[in-house]
Amino acid sequence: MENSHVMVIPYPAHGHVIPLMELSSCLLKHGFQITFVNMEFNHQSVMDILALKEDVGDGIHLVSVPDGLGSEEERKQPGKISRAILQTMPGKVEELIEDINGSERRINCVIADQSIGWALEIAEKHGIKRAAFCPAAAALLVLGFSIPKLIADGVIDQDGTPVKSQTIKLSPDMPPMNTKNFVWACIGNIDAQRNIFELMIRNNESIKLTDWLLCNSSYELEPAAFAMAPNIKPIGPFLAPQNSKPDDSDSSYLKWLNQQAPQSVIYVAFGSFTIFDAAQLQELALGLELTSRPFIWVVQSDMNNAYPEGFQERIAGRGQMVDWANQQKILSHPSIACFISHCGWNSTIEGLSNGVPFLCWPYFADQFFNQSYICEYWGVGLGLERDGRGIIRRDEIRNKVEQVVGIDKYKTTSMALKEILMNSIRETGGSNKNMKDFVEWLND
Repeated sequence: MENSHVMVIPYPAHGHVIPLMELSSCLLKHGFQITFVNMEFNHQSVMDILALKEDVGDGIHLVSVPDGLGSEEERKQPGKISRAILQTMPGKVEELIEDINGSERRINCVIADQSIGWALEIAEKHGIKRAAFCPAAAALLVLGFSIPKLIADGVIDQDGTPVKSQTIKLSPDMPPMNTKNFVWACIGNIDAQRNIFELMIRNNESIKLTDWLLCNSSYELEPAAFAMAPNIKPIGPFLAPQNSKPDDSDSSYLKWLNQQAPQSVIYVAFGSFTIFDAAQLQELALGLELTSRPFIWVVQSDMNNAYPEGFQERIAGRGQMVDWANQQKILSHPSIACFISHCGWNSTIEGLSNGVPFLCWPYFADQFFNQSYICEYWGVGLGLERDGRGIIRRDEIRNKVEQVVGIDKYKTTSMALKEILMNSIRETGGSNKNMKDFVEWLND
């Protein structure tokens, strides 16, 4: 079927949107029409992401649906966004599908983020082919699929609450995970925990409605996870574009990077959800200062007044604080020595794909398990340890930077894993083969 029309529905968060936008770009090159669905509150940010992609042009049709949110302040609150996704988005998406299917551009397939299973249910109701996409590690899906066994084994109760804090393995060959860091259990709010847990159980059922369950990973990264759930098909890595931000020049920090010695710069970035109090931000700043190494730190502009007194003057010339940076472009730069990261899956994939060692600073959700992969399974980084008050101290930051940069094995292992990961998307790679098979299925 030529020019099949594919509707792509991400969970409306930055880390979920980027890989699905990359998948959409790939499908566009195979001749598919793409309708990419956003909610009002994140529509502009998705338009900005699309503007970075010079090879796409007008080929991806962006559509926003009402989110039911009022003020801009509400649009910044994850809890209210989550409620809007469940209460408002399904009905609006179904109306959109009905409107499109009333035209000559009927939808042939819906590709939905696996965390919004209702979209797959709507597609089934309308007789549309369905595929689910996981923007996180395959291990996250395996954890969700393991919920009934975790309950039966007494690891968690019926609400998902860990019976006790303990370290377990989902299989002998998978990295360990602490039960207190289960993706639904590390939110802090018991109501939010229950909601996420119930949603994961529902999504497990919705996934059964799909013909394809895709994942932004590779067989080589997670062999044990794919062995446990062979229905998951990796098609990654998908990487964010290296183009510049459309309304801002990145030339200043890139020129600065070009002046630094190879493998000398610390790159620091924590994603959009990580929140630091003033004490932790000051320890991080002083830790970077203690390293005596050049660094580039992506930090929210509203935190500019929270730096230690005299910090900006003391690090002038060797420290760059920016409120936005093209992460893929930075990580691919030869001057980068290590990546201090929250260990979100997109950042993890981007660091691995560029052969950059990690210092791990996980915040919530799947980030703790990603740290286990990085430190204990792949051996490409170290974790940063908190003190008795839950603070990562300046000396810990300095010491771990010196270890991960000073010990050759971290860079050597990172570069070897980069080559393995890149092979997966080359002509004979497993991810490339899965992608070809998926495109063939879409064309049937």
